[in-house]
This record gives sequence, structure tokens and C-alpha cells, in this order.
Amino acid sequence: MSVAQVPSRAQLGLDAPLVQIEAHLGSGLPGFSIVGLPALVVRESRERVRSAILNAGYEFPHGRITVNLAPVELAKEGGRFDLPIALALLIAGGQIKPALHPPPECYGELGLSGELRPVRGLLMAAVHAARAGHELVVPAADLAEVRLARHRRAHGFRDLRAVCEFLSRHTAIDGDASASNYAEEEPAFVSYTGQYASLDDVKGQGRAKRTLAIAAAGGHSLLMVGPPGSGKSMLATRLVSLLPALTETEAMEVAGIASMGPEGFDPASWGQRPFRAPHHTASANAIVGGGARLQAGEISLAHHGVLFLDELPEYDRRVLEALREPLEAGAITLSRTSGRLSLPAQFQLVAAMNPCPCGYQGDTQRECRCGPRRILRYRERISGPLLDRIDVQIEVLRVALPALTLAGSAERRCNKSERSEGAARVTQSVREARIRQLRRQGVCNARLDAAGLAAHCLLDRKAQELLARVGETLTITARGYHRLLKVSRTIADMAEAESITATHLAEAASLRPTWPATVTA
Repeated sequence: MSVAQVPSRAQLGLDAPLVQIEAHLGSGLPGFSIVGLPALVVRESRERVRSAILNAGYEFPHGRITVNLAPVELAKEGGRFDLPIALALLIAGGQIKPALHPPPECYGELGLSGELRPVRGLLMAAVHAARAGHELVVPAADLAEVRLARHRRAHGFRDLRAVCEFLSRHTAIDGDASASNYAEEEPAFVSYTGQYASLDDVKGQGRAKRTLAIAAAGGHSLLMVGPPGSGKSMLATRLVSLLPALTETEAMEVAGIASMGPEGFDPASWGQRPFRAPHHTASANAIVGGGARLQAGEISLAHHGVLFLDELPEYDRRVLEALREPLEAGAITLSRTSGRLSLPAQFQLVAAMNPCPCGYQGDTQRECRCGPRRILRYRERISGPLLDRIDVQIEVLRVALPALTLAGSAERRCNKSERSEGAARVTQSVREARIRQLRRQGVCNARLDAAGLAAHCLLDRKAQELLARVGETLTITARGYHRLLKVSRTIADMAEAESITATHLAEAASLRPTWPATVTA
């Protein structure tokens, strides 16, 4: 046979389009060409494939070799195509004869000795292969990730020789693993069993804890303003512990996006909601995504999780303004000359900042030495449109040292189970409220559209009267009005109320921004 095909897949966001690796062995002067819009790392596979074939005990084909990666208009990146290229050459030269036609989808980077090395991003390829009913061949190190896709005909191998023998016999050899071997022990859903930081670790801050629970229950964005050491970062890291468990579909999306990130995906973190906390020096491409290779940014890596931006005014203004559209749409579309990529970005934004450059405006223990003009310039780093998109904004005051000491003494008098009851009650309330929202409208309250607001954010008579007075007292935009209703709906859900009462609306109004309306020295 002078022409052979081996299927594989590329990765394009959460999609994994099929790629056919076609190899043709022709007569003429020796040469090895790879066509079909390959990236540099794919073109370099020629030398890896040549060495791997020879060290696996096979003969490298002579003559003119042409490898086509179809479809030609799709960019091909990564070392995942090394294995299918090598197999296509061996099949075209008649050195191996597959027992299965067409051959299974194959992935893997080849070492010069013929070993199979792991590649990133195989989870979504396995998902699409399972839907198509295709068998799968991957490096043994990637099999744990592939198993999460419920693919029961995935096989893991350690070197090229083992893959060739498997294709010839269609039976796994000793020392190689198959996903079907684990079918009995694979649960219906693998939830995250790791330990999140507990809300009970936070001493005092009763109002901030309550606000954190409201934000978690409705999926609302949150801004905390307070002096250094008041516990803003500590509160932010505890938000994830209040969120309900991921569904299987959500967990698959989180894992698929993580596999595109610079760290890759760790199967041990399956089912864990992401918590991303980029430094304020991060670029717009790092936060939003993009770059020369159109990679996922922090907002997509935080999908179904939390994006924490500490010291919010220190971020570049272009970075902050780029958050406005994803906060509304829950998705991001990246367009570059190299292509176009759409990624989900339903993240929960949690931000923290000081009230002034020195951080001590309004603090009872230290005096602020910033002038009004300096404070105003500091706060103007955050635009009004971005602030208007943050649902909940509160002031976090410093907890006095005597209060911390008394709280610690009281905690030591309680046993471990008693200390965990408070956080457990809050977590249960949050999860029940979230379940109530999903049953009623299919999305959390923060994601309600105009029709959902009209249908589900119903106010009783006293709440309507209060809303009219709130509109006269506070400067509120149409967007702010809608977000006020969404937060009110969440508070009502936590109280198990069918309609929004004046009490719910009043608490939600107290969580709307009141600064930077006035600036004092």
C-alpha cells in the first residue's frame, strides 16, 4: 500500500475537529514533506518520527514521502500528531497491517527512542471520539485523563512498538492499559473530595460573611473595599467552599478548558471548581485570552469558578475594561489573524481593593494621609461601567484585636464539630437556594435575562413602594436596577420566599455601591 490514513483530532476551544493523517510513499528523490497548515512543532515531527521508527525496529520508508493533514484550512498544533504520522507511514509501506479498518484515533508525542510521551488536551478529543464511536489509542500517561470522558475503548501504550503490535492483532499486550479495564470501578460521577478552606476560619466579619453567602447563592460578582489586613483576601478564598458541586457537564467543561491552559489538566482535580488569582501585572491576553496561539485566558480558566482580582485599581485599565463584555455575556470570542476562537467564561468575579492609596481611609486605628484629589485619582482607575456590572459591593472593616482574641478563645472552647456547624449551615443554605433557582429558571439569578427578571423577580406591594423610594435616593442605572432585582431574588431564595419582600429589597439595596460619590480627606 502506498497511501494510508490514520484519524486524529485537533483542539479548537472545547471542540475537537477530526483530522485525517494521510501518508503517500512515492518514487523519486528522498524527501519528507508535511502539508496541511502544520505549525512549526508539527513540521519538526519529521525528525522525531524518523528516529522513533528506526529505534522501534522498523525500516524508515525510502523515496519521496508526503504527509497531508486534512482538512487543510484547519491549523494543526502540538506533538499529538507524531504517533499517527508514524503509523500512517508504516501502514503505507506495508510494515504493519491493521486488523481494524479504519484504524482507531491515535495521539501521542514520540521520543527519539520510540517512547510515547503524554500530550495536553486529550480530554475533549476523547469526548468527541466517544460520541463518534471511535476507538482510541493514547500514551499510557494520558489514560487517566481520557477515562474521565467515559470512553471505554481507549487504550494506553508506552512506545511505538506496542501500538504497532496492538493494531496488527487488535489485542492489548502485557504492560499496556485500557480504559475498559476500569469499567467496573468507574463511578457515575467523580466529584471533588478535596478540602476547601472553611469560612469558619474567618473571625468576626459577620456582615461580610453574610454578603459572601448571598454572592455564592446567586452567582453574583462581588467587590470588597477595606483597609489592609481586614480579611478581604481571606474571605475571597473561602467563597469556593460555599459553592455547590459541579454537575458532570460543568466538570467536563472545566477540565476541557484547563487542558488548554499552561498548567494542563490534573485528573486529581476532577470536579473541583477553579479559583484563579492572577497578579495585577498580568496582561490583557493573559486575563482575557488570545496571543499568537489563541490560548484560553484567566476568565475562561475560571469558568464555573471564581476569578479573584486583588488590588483591583493596580490592574491595567485595558485589562479591567476587557472584563465588561464577558461579565455580561458569560463567553468570550477571540479574533486574530491566525483564526477565531469562542470560549465560555461564566466566572464569578471577586475583587478587593483599598479605599485609598495608603489604604487607611475610614480606618479607626490608623490615620489616612491621602488628599481628596489623590483618593479620587486612585478610585477613577476603575470605570463607572465596570463598577455598574459588579452586583454586590461592600465595605470590609478591620476586626479589632480584642475581638479577634475573644473569638479565638470562644473557638478553643468548642470542639471541632461545633466549629464546623456554622459554615455547614451557610453552605447548605447556599446550595438549597441554588437548587431552587435551577429548578425554577434553569440558571442562577445572576444569569437571568430580561424575560427571566419579569417572570421570576416579583415584588409584593411594600417592596414596590420601597423600590420607588430607593430610585429617588440612590443614583441607579437601568443595569443597576436589574442587578438590584437579581440580588433581591437571591436573598428571597435564601429565605425560601416566593416573592421579593421589602426586607429582601432593603438588604439588596444596602449592597449596592455608594462610592465614589463622595471623597473626604
